[in-house]
Amino acid sequence: MIAPCFSSSDHDSVLAFLNTSRSGVGCRVDELDTDEDVVLWLQKAGYLKESGILSYQAGELSDKARLLRELVRKLVTQRKTGTAVEVAQLNEVLAQGSYRTELRFDALGQIHIHRRYATGSPEQLLTPVAVAAADLLARADFRLIRKCEGDDCPLWFYDRTKAHRRRWCNMAVCGNREKVARFRDRLNAG
Repeated sequence: MIAPCFSSSDHDSVLAFLNTSRSGVGCRVDELDTDEDVVLWLQKAGYLKESGILSYQAGELSDKARLLRELVRKLVTQRKTGTAVEVAQLNEVLAQGSYRTELRFDALGQIHIHRRYATGSPEQLLTPVAVAAADLLARADFRLIRKCEGDDCPLWFYDRTKAHRRRWCNMAVCGNREKVARFRDRLNAG
């Protein structure tokens, strides 16, 4: 079965994939907990238009998705810190996928390249994410990819602010916590 997928160099989707595991109020939240969660995430991200009949063992897709997420997290961290990026495992994931390229017209009559990815296995379903991750690792401006500076916050973001000085995933959450902590420190010091 072949399912349409957006050909995306949108690096935000890869960072959103990394951010599917985060801290909640007193607990850890994992948006890729079940196979259905993974299919829903792939659909929301635009990587999967329809799921059709997917054949794999229960829990296999979510297991593969979480493994891919942690692999990509490791590679992004390596790239960000300037250490050697160990691409062999990602290349193995990429080798398991297949796609065909088509030209399509949009509503305005403009031609666009579109990739249709095979979805016969969990690895194939995750291929568009792996392709986007490879694109991020090869082409992204890593000066603008940041991990939130909030205490214990695992979230990543692409800093698109004008001054490129964004420090937190969300100013209202992590940024506010930092400001409150600094305020308390000043009160306690003075």
